[in-house]
Amino acid sequence: MIKTPDFVHEVNFHVRYAETDAMGIVHHSSYVIWFEEGRSSYMRAIGFPYAKVEESGYYFTVTEVWVRYLIPAKYDEEICLRTRLGALKSRGLHFDYEVHRAADNELLVSGYTNHVCIDRAGVVRRIPEEIMAHLAAGASL
Repeated sequence: MIKTPDFVHEVNFHVRYAETDAMGIVHHSSYVIWFEEGRSSYMRAIGFPYAKVEESGYYFTVTEVWVRYLIPAKYDEEICLRTRLGALKSRGLHFDYEVHRAADNELLVSGYTNHVCIDRAGVVRRIPEEIMAHLAAGASL
């Protein structure tokens, strides 16, 4: 396993009405979408946007999602989503997420996703060196 950077990327946003149920509580599936936004934003922050990964002919396909729901987020609350690269291997990576209420930093949800690198044909491949360099360095490049 390759040493991962200490870099944690944060993105803040307000809970949108469409992400909630009739009680104004965030629907459980919305957190997985937020995790995707966290990954995309993380990749932009390290200087290698996910769109560039795809342009290179590769994809980081999701192989596992895990979510731990602690406290529900509610409509119009400001959320702070923290994303970090938790593990990096030659063919795969693991992202960790924390969803906090911005007002008091209360941890609402935690989770992770695992990914494997594939090419356009769907064949598992090593993560290309250029991409690996950005992932291993975090935001220090």
